[in-house]
Amino acid sequence: MKANGTVFKYGDNVDTDVIIPARYLNATEGSELAKHCMEDIDREFVSRVSPGDIIVAGKNFGCGSSREHAPLAIRSAGVSCVIAETFARIFYRNAINIGLPIIECPEGSARIQNGDRVEIDFDSGVITNLTRGETYRGQAFPPFMQNIITAGGLINYINENRS
Repeated sequence: MKANGTVFKYGDNVDTDVIIPARYLNATEGSELAKHCMEDIDREFVSRVSPGDIIVAGKNFGCGSSREHAPLAIRSAGVSCVIAETFARIFYRNAINIGLPIIECPEGSARIQNGDRVEIDFDSGVITNLTRGETYRGQAFPPFMQNIITAGGLINYINENRS
């Protein structure tokens, strides 16, 4: 499983209220949430993001409230992966549960810059910065997590694997 896209770079402690502001939480459809993704930190994000693009951030990405709306908004906006130094634990779980690939990579988080083109190999955890000609080793997904993401989330995975 691979991802390839242009980077949108953010700092530390990007919380779920910035990812999808609370004023939009009455929406539950991903397509509606995507219209407001990241708008309180980057008003141009939704008009510039393209399918396959990648978010890179610092420490504690997804901190704050435990809503699944945040990773759903990101995935529905077309983001193929989020790379961060660290993730808030509940965001990490919610991202996998809704099928959003995320990868922890302190070196990539520090060195990748806004606008870089990046390719991620989820099998190995290798992140290649195509713009800078650098590679970084992130945390590879175990096969069962890759299966959940490939299925589009935990519920789809369970439904596909029922006897």
